Amino acid sequence: MKMILLGKARLALAALALAGLAACGAPNAALDSASVARNLPGTDGLEGVTPQAVLPKFRVARIDVTVPRELEVSEANRYYPGGDIVWREDPYGDRHEQVRQIVADGLMMGVQDMDGTHEVILDVVVKRFHAVTEKARYTIGGVHAIQFELTVFDAETGEMLRPTELIRADFDALGGRAAIEAERQGITQKVRIKDQLARVIRDELTKEGGYVAEDLGILGAINQL
Repeated sequence: MKMILLGKARLALAALALAGLAACGAPNAALDSASVARNLPGTDGLEGVTPQAVLPKFRVARIDVTVPRELEVSEANRYYPGGDIVWREDPYGDRHEQVRQIVADGLMMGVQDMDGTHEVILDVVVKRFHAVTEKARYTIGGVHAIQFELTVFDAETGEMLRPTELIRADFDALGGRAAIEAERQGITQKVRIKDQLARVIRDELTKEGGYVAEDLGILGAINQL
């Protein structure tokens, strides 16, 4: 019912976004290897963080990631397909499990070096996982909309230490020649998404005020529908 009610609004916003993106296509296509490498989230790894920036008080004992089966999967090859899950880099199969593994791997990357004294369990429920379709990836790009609910529990007592909060880890997706050049370097959508998730969870657990969501303009607004 939600998809039916919002369908016209999504299509209208998507049309506006595509019109704006068309004007940006040439600079994106002109990116060379060096500029791609400089601008990709995650190409510098996690080692660039100074000790002062990472002051964890937690040590993560376990991360439980759930991708509810109610989340709708879209296999439509459109610029902006409907559904809650859009994922194409793995072979066709159980998209819920594929997404669960990607999210779990990315989050674990972000917390593996945390050596605080307070052991915690992270409970994560994925609410949206939109990578880009083939049509968007090899033309205009778009936004990776990765959103999840996070609750932090004491690993020993089970006490809730931080109430459930929706984390919006959305970030820009490459398109056209930039996407092709990234793939040549082994920087796939999966690599970028995992690196983004690692940064997001690390910031959320170690920085005052937590992770601050990126401002992605009209495309970001579309991905909140």
